[in-house]
Amino acid sequence: MSEPILSSHQAVTPEIPGMLRHLAPRVTVIGDAMLDGWFSGESNRMAREAPAPVVRLTGRHFAPGGAANTAMNLAAMGARVSFVGLAGRDESGERLRDLMRDAGIEVSRLILHPGVRTVTKDRIVVGDQVMVRIDDGVNGAYPADALAALAEAAAASYASGEATVVCDYATGTLDGPVTDALTGLGRRPPVVIVDARDPRRWAGLSPDLVTPNSEETSAILGTPLRRDSDRVSAVSERSAELLDATGAAAVVVTLDRDGTVTLGRSGLVHRTWAAPATDKQASGAGDTFVSALTIARACGLPISASADLAQAAAHVVVSRVGTSVCSTADLAAHLSGYADSALEPDEVIRHLEDARRAGKRIVFTNGCFDVLHRGHTAYLNQAKRLGDILVVAINDDASVRRLKGAGRPVNPVSDRAGVLAALNCVDFVTVFDADTPIPLIERIRPDVYAKGGRLHPRGDA
Repeated sequence: MSEPILSSHQAVTPEIPGMLRHLAPRVTVIGDAMLDGWFSGESNRMAREAPAPVVRLTGRHFAPGGAANTAMNLAAMGARVSFVGLAGRDESGERLRDLMRDAGIEVSRLILHPGVRTVTKDRIVVGDQVMVRIDDGVNGAYPADALAALAEAAAASYASGEATVVCDYATGTLDGPVTDALTGLGRRPPVVIVDARDPRRWAGLSPDLVTPNSEETSAILGTPLRRDSDRVSAVSERSAELLDATGAAAVVVTLDRDGTVTLGRSGLVHRTWAAPATDKQASGAGDTFVSALTIARACGLPISASADLAQAAAHVVVSRVGTSVCSTADLAAHLSGYADSALEPDEVIRHLEDARRAGKRIVFTNGCFDVLHRGHTAYLNQAKRLGDILVVAINDDASVRRLKGAGRPVNPVSDRAGVLAALNCVDFVTVFDADTPIPLIERIRPDVYAKGGRLHPRGDA
């Protein structure tokens, strides 16, 4: 692949998914292979022999799960994917291999071993409610020859592309020989991402990114991260501990309904915000997030924009029931929903009435935002952290010309509004035609006015 061309893109636009597919980076996925089964049915009575519902099956669907789901998402977004993993030489293992191969994934290093039983997770679903999940697979240690073969395959594949993602679900396949083989290598791919139950085990890889969730982060820090607490601040304050424990250049902590926070050794703190979703809808959303993050970083998209893209991809799949993937078309369509998205001030005010009744804190900022750069995105993320709802008002084209001179704006107001609305931290975008935003501020009545690194409580703006 040629030199990445996305390093200057600070915001995620609908064109980005297509550019990622065009670049088609080579990505190796090393991890725990699983097969997810989804059995849908109807239930309108209880069994006579036990207090259990009787479910009449109406459909069966299988999908690669675990690390295999990460590989499927990467392939759907345009990456050229090679998968390294271990499964059984059984019906489930062969089904898993065939599903991945049909998706265009290179599976020659998916080892199907006769002494292994494929890990499966079968769910019985009535309506959109999971009634029960049945887990099956290896119960105990894996055969030594199977792990040795997997270690050899992993070492041979590790540095073969633009990025490698290690997906360790702690099933035991990556213990011992595989960990030793990878951490002992003298070569590495340009981008290494670790998605592991305990990323500390992979500190020897010096990964570029690790992606622990809330529970995994709690284990690393030795401190509970309760959902009713300010988890973002708690994690941010201890970023040095997380980075040192994992050996990573940056950590992206995923916090389910609280979105994510990215922490880097240079002092980077970048927040994303999650779309509301029920737990039963969120199966595999973390895999999708890691996949989008990986392909974006493999193509040189800045880390903050990569996190925003990954959050958008996760938003796509949490709206679905089952194990699903986010394709290039899905992601582009989702991001296109932000285009031409500037609202009239009256409409913004109507939305804010509902937010205020819910006790939300309103933050307002404004500017031309003609050529969006990293300083803009950092500032907008800081503004968002001052409250719950961020409203961004942008100057229309005529007022930009009055302020900036002939030849400005470089980008018309519709383009500027679409790019800003696609930022994960921005809730509403509106346009004003005056040289000062004061009349609009007086109408919107924000709790906080953020401007140029300064913030003003309502009444001082």
